[in-house]
Amino acid sequence: MHDALVDLTRIDTTRVLAGPAEIGELCMQRGRLALLDGILHFDAAAQCSVGYKDVRASDWWAADHIPGRPLFPGALMCEAAAQLCTYDFMARRRAQGLAPIFVGFGGLDKVRFRATVVPDCRFVLACKVQRIRERLFTYATQGFVDGKLVFEGEILGVVV
Repeated sequence: MHDALVDLTRIDTTRVLAGPAEIGELCMQRGRLALLDGILHFDAAAQCSVGYKDVRASDWWAADHIPGRPLFPGALMCEAAAQLCTYDFMARRRAQGLAPIFVGFGGLDKVRFRATVVPDCRFVLACKVQRIRERLFTYATQGFVDGKLVFEGEILGVVV
């Protein structure tokens, strides 16, 4: 899955479509585990979304992972990607007039970390629908820093 899911050069990164409050309407994570800072792109027809997390040296995990050399944890990259997939899934439901539901993290597949993510940077995430069924979904996801692929994987979400 090395080809970019979305052409990021065509995304206006200065135009935030949804901030934390709007994301919180569709994603249940709060506080330190709300890992999306903004949504930059939502395309229902192309079945993809782009969001971001500003990774900062002051983030709660930075002092401990790794002392003297903070690295954004891979587990948090996966969680941020899952939150973007959930946002996309729930935005589709809302557009169809369907009621909100609770979606849980069902699994990961084909996850690869291609480079380290070091504060301070913007971690840009892209997701694209692979399959949506009534009670589960699968998305391809990728993460980028300065246009470079640093993370990729598949996210499985389940209706709980």
